[in-house]
Amino acid sequence: MAKTFRPWDVDQMRLFPPSLSDFVPEGHPAHFVRDLVRQDLDLSAILDTYSEERGYPPHHPAMMTALLLYGYSRGVYSSRKLEQACIERVDFMAVTAMSKPDHTRISEFRRRHLETLRGLFVQVLELCGKAGLVKLGHVALDGTKVKANASKHAAMSWSRMKKADRELKKQVDGWLERAEQTDREEDEAYGKDKRGDELPEWVKDKAKRRAKIREAMARLKEEAEGKGETEPPEGAQSNFTDPESRILKTKDGFDQGYNCQAAVDAQSQVVVAQEVVAQQSDVDRLLPMLDALKANTGRTPQEVSADAGYLSEANLEGIEQRRIRGYIAVGRQKHGEAGATSWEHRTRQPWTRAMWVRLRRAGWRSRYRLRKQVVEPVFGQIKEARGFRRFLLRGLEKVRGEWSLVCTAHNILKLAAAR
Repeated sequence: MAKTFRPWDVDQMRLFPPSLSDFVPEGHPAHFVRDLVRQDLDLSAILDTYSEERGYPPHHPAMMTALLLYGYSRGVYSSRKLEQACIERVDFMAVTAMSKPDHTRISEFRRRHLETLRGLFVQVLELCGKAGLVKLGHVALDGTKVKANASKHAAMSWSRMKKADRELKKQVDGWLERAEQTDREEDEAYGKDKRGDELPEWVKDKAKRRAKIREAMARLKEEAEGKGETEPPEGAQSNFTDPESRILKTKDGFDQGYNCQAAVDAQSQVVVAQEVVAQQSDVDRLLPMLDALKANTGRTPQEVSADAGYLSEANLEGIEQRRIRGYIAVGRQKHGEAGATSWEHRTRQPWTRAMWVRLRRAGWRSRYRLRKQVVEPVFGQIKEARGFRRFLLRGLEKVRGEWSLVCTAHNILKLAAAR
């Protein structure tokens, strides 16, 4: 006897059009993100920019905002991937109500409203606070390096720039000198429609390359003057693709990127403050991040923990002045370390010494141990689970907007899980 199967008739017509809830079950994050944007977020700053009645109606800004936030929460970031998801994935269709914006419009919407979208971080954080997810009993602070939308091989040091500039100038000038000596009557050799002294392609390319180098040299000179230096250090670098990004040391070597900061509430791993800087060191970010946290929430945390990268006498004093109990690692003595910069010398500084005593006295019970289990899992969720390892945009301000979207989407998922 033949086995009976359930029917599979792909040509079967439905008497009534299907509802999106038939395909995406109730309680799915797609419904939550869509309804959050529609009902809880103030998008007036975006909506007010659409005052012109003429022209073909654009996609609804609330739908486009929901699409971006949902995409970031599912690890779909590029405008082309978002366009593809709107066509192929029913969860994205539930967000857009079957609308299918193309990648050009998605990219343009993000570019045009990036600063306003960046401000949604505080709105979502306020909703997390109302849901009881922001306790501020203990906050952990850390930074993670994220690759820029630029190759490290597109960077050049100041010393190499000077050498390349001289060489390219010599080559281009040499060809021009020879071109000027060329008899302009040799029309037969060059063609009737040309003078005979046009720059060949290889010279044009080198001329453009030299112009790029000159622009980068000007940037480095400006940075050096801002620091009171007469000339940039020989090792100072600038990237031709994203000049504001920097070569940063990571656990895997060196990458062209940015330093992304996050302060995370220990209660529910909600990001309570975030920023992006174009520098390797974390040390001068601790106090600004604490101030940003207070500006975002209106409150000061009871405790803060951070690794040794944030250690300085000024930071430790600043924490105490803000009436926050700090747990900042003082580092370990390295083998063979001696002299004025030794570990012993650092721990003789009054604030550092007091912190060392606090951490040592508590031992394995120290509140510092919360740092790893609070902030590092958040970076793991963002970079590993949702695959955000490289920025799509270029330039520090745009990158800050993109990181804000990433953190906003992270907090939305925490809010959804707490329903």
